[in-house]
Amino acid sequence: MFRRTTKIVATLGPACSDPVLLEKMIRAGVNVARLNFSHGTAQDHIDRARLVREIAQRVGCEVAIMADLQGPKIRVGKFVDGKVFLLPGQSFVLDAARTEPGDISAVGLDYKALPHEVKAGDVLLLNDGLIVITVDAVIGEQVHTTVKLGGELSNNKGINKQGGGLTAPALTAKDMDDIRTAMSFQADYVAVSFPKNAIDMEMARQLCNVAAAEFGHKPGMIAKIERAEAIPRLVEILLASDGIMVARGDLAVEVGNAAVPALQKRMIKLAREYDKVVITATQMMESMITNPVPTRAEVSDVANAVLDGTDAVMLSAETASGKFPLETVIEMANICHAAEGNEDFKLEADFTGKTFQRIDQSIAMGALFTAHHLGAKAIVAMTDSGSTALWMSRHLIQVPIYALTSKVATQRKMALFRNVQPLFVDTSADRDTALREAESHLKARGIVQAGDIYAITCGEPMGAPGGTNMLKICKVS
Repeated sequence: MFRRTTKIVATLGPACSDPVLLEKMIRAGVNVARLNFSHGTAQDHIDRARLVREIAQRVGCEVAIMADLQGPKIRVGKFVDGKVFLLPGQSFVLDAARTEPGDISAVGLDYKALPHEVKAGDVLLLNDGLIVITVDAVIGEQVHTTVKLGGELSNNKGINKQGGGLTAPALTAKDMDDIRTAMSFQADYVAVSFPKNAIDMEMARQLCNVAAAEFGHKPGMIAKIERAEAIPRLVEILLASDGIMVARGDLAVEVGNAAVPALQKRMIKLAREYDKVVITATQMMESMITNPVPTRAEVSDVANAVLDGTDAVMLSAETASGKFPLETVIEMANICHAAEGNEDFKLEADFTGKTFQRIDQSIAMGALFTAHHLGAKAIVAMTDSGSTALWMSRHLIQVPIYALTSKVATQRKMALFRNVQPLFVDTSADRDTALREAESHLKARGIVQAGDIYAITCGEPMGAPGGTNMLKICKVS
């Protein structure tokens, strides 16, 4: 099997609920299983998480689990016939006070605050921007609009305001219940939908830590960047998170499709600069929901995200409800591998003008530089928290990074880091014993053989968090 450095996030759902198929998908390259809390019951997610853990143990790898919260429901209500077809030029009312099902002239709202947050002249986008309406007037609880771009509008479709500005809180009562569910099986990451600022992420982290305290667990927090308001606050959101997701669906509706590619590149670059992970998501292999092969545009889309340095690329409906979930994972893995073979490595440029205040971070950078120039077969990071491996993975290098840890939670979390293969090994022994066991581990897996050079980092005393203070260059005898 070829070595792929970019990780694959696959959304679980009815299409891949069969244990045999899910095992094939994990063997084909799924590194992170996404549980979408917008769909399914709490028990569905608990059962899928248990299945992922069982299969990963059987396969002999660790797959991270990411709980993706639904976030606020800024949606229209339901219709008498389930849907209507809106024509350009017609009037249409969004009525927060309406309790009966909608019709061709008006519909109720799940988001009752909408009349207080829009004014005449605002542009609203329904159903992911496929329908465009302009606000003519706000009268009481009714938003009177004119349809500019028509189409089919069905039950509970989403509402976005062009340019942003809707103030719905990032965390709802449902999200708080879902956090408790996710922490019951110790989800490795929690993705927060529609955060506007650092406070949203800090609140989510606090809720997760409280819910997981009885298990001694602390999940990584992923901010889904999908609101226009989040863009000017990217740095503060990054600093309050462990990573971000470039959630291109809702983001494109709010800022416009044309703005998204440049924003994607900027977000990936910023995440790497601030030592955070980044996932690129939404419609990456959309055509494979119904077709066995991707379009050339989709191939280019995935490849460009890889070349930009994303940690992971994500599949949504393609694996959750599509016809070809396994084939989609295989295709995506092949695209990632091909793109990685054409990366532009500028390791020295990464270090130019930079200073490192921490000993452990300096050791990590020294390992990269030395391994690169010596042509080492591997870099080995013996890590308790995963921080050393994370720092190393922020720089593109052709040398594979193997992160050895004695903590299963750390191993799972590192499954999302680009170019890091997390391995479980007892690192609690004295230094010399641990180093010998690490080399034996590498030789047993065929990673190194006699005559190969590898770099290894560790800390003394062994097992102390933040204690990486040693770099050793070894030659396999």
